[in-house]
Amino acid sequence: MNDASVEPVRILVPSGAIGAGFPESQVERGLALGADVIAVDAGSTDSGPYYLGAAQPKMSAAAVTRDARILLRAAADADIPLIIGSCGTSGTDAGVDWVAGIVRRVQAEEGLSLPVARIYSEQRVADLREQLDAGRIHALPPLPELRADTLESCTHVVGMMGHEPIVDALAAGARVVLAGRATDTALAAAYPLMKGLPAGPTWHAAKIVECGDQCSTNPRGGGVFVTVDATGFTVEPLDPETSCTPITVAAHMLYETADPFRMREPAGTLDVREATYTALDSRRVRVEGSRFHIADQHTVKLEGARIAGYETMSFTAVRDPHVLGQIEDWAALLRTMIVKRVSQTLGLGPDEYAFDIRLYGYDAVLGNLEPARTPPREVGVMLLVNAADQATATAIAKTANPLLLHLPTRDMPYLPSFAFASSPAEVERGAAYEFVLHHVVDSVTPTGLFRIEFGDHQNG
Repeated sequence: MNDASVEPVRILVPSGAIGAGFPESQVERGLALGADVIAVDAGSTDSGPYYLGAAQPKMSAAAVTRDARILLRAAADADIPLIIGSCGTSGTDAGVDWVAGIVRRVQAEEGLSLPVARIYSEQRVADLREQLDAGRIHALPPLPELRADTLESCTHVVGMMGHEPIVDALAAGARVVLAGRATDTALAAAYPLMKGLPAGPTWHAAKIVECGDQCSTNPRGGGVFVTVDATGFTVEPLDPETSCTPITVAAHMLYETADPFRMREPAGTLDVREATYTALDSRRVRVEGSRFHIADQHTVKLEGARIAGYETMSFTAVRDPHVLGQIEDWAALLRTMIVKRVSQTLGLGPDEYAFDIRLYGYDAVLGNLEPARTPPREVGVMLLVNAADQATATAIAKTANPLLLHLPTRDMPYLPSFAFASSPAEVERGAAYEFVLHHVVDSVTPTGLFRIEFGDHQNG
C-alpha cells in the first residue's frame, strides 16, 4: 500500500540533455514552483558507437559549461541536489572526469562549494570475464551468447546503472552527483525513491520526463516539471506557453521502448497498463495507476564498442538530368568500376575492404523502402570506405575520385562533371566503431559494479 504520509517530491528537468541548451528563465520558474531536485541526462547511444568506443563527448565543452553553470547556481540557490547522468555522452570514466572538470571550474568561478560525488560505471574486461565464466552474463535478443574474444575486443565497456548508486551518493551527502552510464529514468527516479515514494508512479514519471519537453506540445528545447506523490504524478512544461496533454504524455511511453506498456529497469519492470491520464487544466496532466514489479534478479545492461576499421569519406553532387534519369544504373556502374579500379591499382580484393554508396536526395535514408522513385533534381553521392588502416581507406577513396567526378552512364558519349563538396575530396574519419554488446549481467548487489568517489577532482 502507498504511504500517504510521504511528502511529494518535485523534480525539475531542464532539458533532454545537458549541453543541448535551455532558457534560464525556465529553470528560475522551476525553482519558483518549489523544485526539490534537478535531474538531467548527458548521454545517449542515438548518435552511434563512436562516443563509447573513443570515450569522447558529443557535446562541446562550451555548451556543457553554459548549462552546468546555470544548474549549479540554481542548485546552490535553492539548496537542492543536482544529478547528471551518463556523463560525457557514453558514461565512460573519462566522460565522468570530463564533466567533473567542468563542474570544478564553474564552482571555482562562481564561488560555490557543493559537495560532488562521481559514480564510475566503466567495467574491467578481466572482471567481466569472471562473470562470463560463471554464467552470469546473458544475451538480449537478437544477439547470440557472448564470446570472450568479443568482450576482449572492446575499447570500452560500461554498465548501465539504475537508481541505487545515485541514492547511495545522495545519502552520503553529495549535492552534485555525476554518474557514469545510467538509465535515463534512474536520474529522475533516484531522489523520490530515496524519499520513500512508491516505485510505480516514480518510474513512470521518470520515463515521461527523461527527454524534457518531448512530452509536451512544443518539443523544441525546454524543460518540464513533475511532482511525484503517493498515488501518482503531475507533469507540466516549464515554458508557460506550452502544454502537456494526456496524448503527449501517454505517447512518450512509445519512445525507445519495445513494449508501450512495460519497460524493464535494472530493479524490475514498469507496468502502465492500468495507468490513467487526466488533464487537470490546459497545461497539466495527472497520471495514476502505474505499477512496478520487482524482478527476481537485478541485472545491469552492458554496452561495449570496438574498432571496426578506419574510414575515409568523399561526397560529390550530381545534377546532370541524364545521369539522374538512370541514377540506380549509374550507382551500380560506379560500384562495379570502383571494385575494378581498386583491383587494378591497389591489388585489393573485395574481401579486403568495404565501401558504401549513399544517394542523398534519392534513397539514402530509406533505401529499398523509399516509396518515391521519380527522377530527383539533384543527388548527393556519399562514398564511405572502410579498411583495416587509414592509409588503405584513403587510397581506395582516391582511386574512386575520378569516377566520382566524371563517370558517365553507359550510353553517354561524353564525360559529365560533378561537384565535390570539399577540397581535398577525401575526408579521413579515423577509426570507425561498432556496438558489440547487447547483454546483461546478473548483479550480486545493485551497486556492486559501480564505484563512488567524492570530490570533483579527476579519477586516478
